Amino acid sequence: MKALTVKTLRSLAAVLAAALTATLASCSAADRPEGEDNVLTYLEPQLFRTLYPPAAGFYPNGGVVNQLTDRLLYQDPETLELSPWIATDMPKVNADATEYTFDIRTDVTYSDGSPLTAENVVANFDLFGRGDKVRTLTTSEQIANYDHGEVVDKDTVKFYFTQPSPGFLQATSSYNSGLLSDSTLALDNEGFGPGNAVNVIGSGPFVVESESIGTDLTLKTREDYYWAPPAVKHQGRADIDGIHYILAAEESVRTGAVTSGQADIARQVSAPQESLLKDRGINIIARGTNSMDNQFAFRFNHPLLQDKRVREAIIHGVNREEILRVLFSDSYPLATSTVAATGLGYKEQAGAYTFDPEESKQLLDEAGWTPGPDGIRVKDGKRLSLRTNTALPQPRSKEVMTMVQDQLRALGIEIVVNAGDQSTQNADSKDIEKVQIYHSLVGRADYDVITSLYGINNRDAFLNQDEQGEPIDAHLQELLDAVLDTPDTEGREKAVEKVQDYITEQAYALPLFEEPVVYAVRPEVSGFSPESVARPWFYEVSIDRSDKGEK
Repeated sequence: MKALTVKTLRSLAAVLAAALTATLASCSAADRPEGEDNVLTYLEPQLFRTLYPPAAGFYPNGGVVNQLTDRLLYQDPETLELSPWIATDMPKVNADATEYTFDIRTDVTYSDGSPLTAENVVANFDLFGRGDKVRTLTTSEQIANYDHGEVVDKDTVKFYFTQPSPGFLQATSSYNSGLLSDSTLALDNEGFGPGNAVNVIGSGPFVVESESIGTDLTLKTREDYYWAPPAVKHQGRADIDGIHYILAAEESVRTGAVTSGQADIARQVSAPQESLLKDRGINIIARGTNSMDNQFAFRFNHPLLQDKRVREAIIHGVNREEILRVLFSDSYPLATSTVAATGLGYKEQAGAYTFDPEESKQLLDEAGWTPGPDGIRVKDGKRLSLRTNTALPQPRSKEVMTMVQDQLRALGIEIVVNAGDQSTQNADSKDIEKVQIYHSLVGRADYDVITSLYGINNRDAFLNQDEQGEPIDAHLQELLDAVLDTPDTEGREKAVEKVQDYITEQAYALPLFEEPVVYAVRPEVSGFSPESVARPWFYEVSIDRSDKGEK
């Protein structure tokens, strides 16, 4: 095979996007072109939709923003400990967590040559904390109660909050708070979207070099980068020369490309492929999100779900162990609460989610739902038919819902799975008439994440608000607000525990499993370790292609 040119790499991207596995099957690691050996090829099932940091929770968005930007603080992915990064030390925080003062480095520049200044840092957080409706830029769900930032002097900034905001400390370590240049902060929502990636300027170890909308994105390594977090082993310029993101929607294409050596890392490997890839010498790296588990949230204000007994019947009618056995692997631990066991504030909800179909039937009988002619239960002329979304970013969501359909139909509950692409799913998920059981999770290694998923001012998974925007279950919202507003760590932990207990008591959710992000990694690649909520971080990666033989 001839050496691949940049133009050929673009063609490869198109081939991958079209899932033409035959082309990849004929290639091996030995076919890499001169000068391209040290560029990491990374396969994504979906490409980014925006590079605006507060919207980087979507896996492909965060997978890029995490390479382009630095943060004030760094969070260790194993211990979740926070330490300085662009900040020179941990900040001074007042007693009620309404004022944070950071000293920052004065030797950092953005990739366009502009300096990272105190004024610039304040401008970043003023945008992330307030948003901009005119430019349709949202506030960060991780920054609660933000008021304003202040430049104290050339290397000191201070942030003020209207109420306690203890989660701000961790928020400053997240890619959702990735620092941007002044020119980038002036962009509107479209300016952060596909086709404009080269205009998104950070101070991180990689820089956007080129983009082909809908197929691929190329980052190059910044030569003068020398302000990595002190806590990480590698310092200075990244070892690799760049990253080539390629869309490969079909899993067979991703796994085929990695096993053949045509790609280095692929994200979102399904459980059945894990052992097959290991047998081919491919490393499997699975990282949990340290936060909210993969779960069903019940929209309890819908007429069919207002009776707690119906919600309990669904909980005890889903055989989670069977779903994990059939569809998943040991990388997916069974959930024991709505918060992951590795998450902050986790409290086991012992015995809350046991599979007991006989109890489910009894609960439905007591609630007045009787089997109809087709086996689906009816009451007052209405069928017990509920709709759920398809959570496209979540692993095997369609297969999970198919199994849940079968399990619940045996009890007389019909589940209709909402069809459509991601845009349709996003829109329909806010309509209680279209989605009554919401399949989702949120990744963030902080106590506040439980409010991010359930709070009415955040994702509002339960749709817990009336037409006037007031909470339907006011007590639930009070418990969630306490997580945000309690300044001390012990108090926040207890606040998260109370939310979990209440959700269990009210049968508001069914957690399925602790969701990891699973990567297939070539043996030539070392130093790859996802960050604290499992998004990729390539700064410490090295590639050794001295042995280019195919595995």
